[in-house]
Amino acid sequence: MSDPGSGDLEYEPPERALPSNLRREQPLVPVDTVAGRALMAVIAILTFLAALSAGAAVLAARASEQWRGAVSNEMTIQIRPDSRRDIEADIARAVTMAQATQGVDSVRAVPRAESDKLLEPWLGTGLDLVELPVPRLIVLRLRSGSGPDLAALSAALRREVPTAILDDHRLWVRRLSTMASTIILSGAAIVLLVLAAAALAVAFATRGAMAGSRDSVEVLHLVGADDAFIAREFQNRFVRLGLRGGAIGGLAAISVIAIMGFLSSRWSAAPEAEQLQAMFGAFEIGWSGYIAVILVAMVVAAISGLVSRFTVRHHLRVLAWGAA
Repeated sequence: MSDPGSGDLEYEPPERALPSNLRREQPLVPVDTVAGRALMAVIAILTFLAALSAGAAVLAARASEQWRGAVSNEMTIQIRPDSRRDIEADIARAVTMAQATQGVDSVRAVPRAESDKLLEPWLGTGLDLVELPVPRLIVLRLRSGSGPDLAALSAALRREVPTAILDDHRLWVRRLSTMASTIILSGAAIVLLVLAAAALAVAFATRGAMAGSRDSVEVLHLVGADDAFIAREFQNRFVRLGLRGGAIGGLAAISVIAIMGFLSSRWSAAPEAEQLQAMFGAFEIGWSGYIAVILVAMVVAAISGLVSRFTVRHHLRVLAWGAA
């Protein structure tokens, strides 16, 4: 240490006289603490939950689009069995009437064996369904850009084939759209709630860090440091915590989604998997889903920094008002 009276060298106070956070090469906000690691774990968990919710919403949106595209371009005619009528003749008559309808691109009568196979996931295999009154189906594929006269076709079927029922799938399209919209809105609400929980956790952690660094903040004020500099130090620290926690949670969510997609592809031969695939399509969220997961992680990091900065500035204003 140099003599404070000499003019050659400036006097440097001993580092032990300063708070530990202001010693040479020491950060204002402690880097590796138990509270910091706990906050990072909380952020990772919240990011994981939010990312899974966002991925589920994207999956529901993709499945709903596939459902509407498949269902809106098709209609079906159900021919109910009647012991007083020849069902094969009724099927042939309904096929002829459907082919003559304007706007219908193709007509296919589903064979009895294929109709029975549709019931295997619920009734099991190897059952003799001859005695069961299983309706026969006729699938009508519509020509794009043209709408058939459904009222005329339905009236003609009632006259010629009394056991026939025309189903244009409008009710199913409305139900599927409502269900998909509910899932998407629920996923968005969960994401918002998780982000709010992350903001509250960061706010409490910032106030704790401010309380632990109170002496350091007072010294910085004495030497002329403004509030923006102090808030920036806390913000940078919590942004790094948010990035690390968000990256861990986001990667965990992507891994879970990828594993579930892999398992669904491996089990695609099972009847249960076929039903799930019919509901959700291929268990893939696509690039849009992965981008949504990454955005969630980035938003969590941004919220961590912004909430920390706002909390510090508010706390410093309260201290200034108390000192005045």
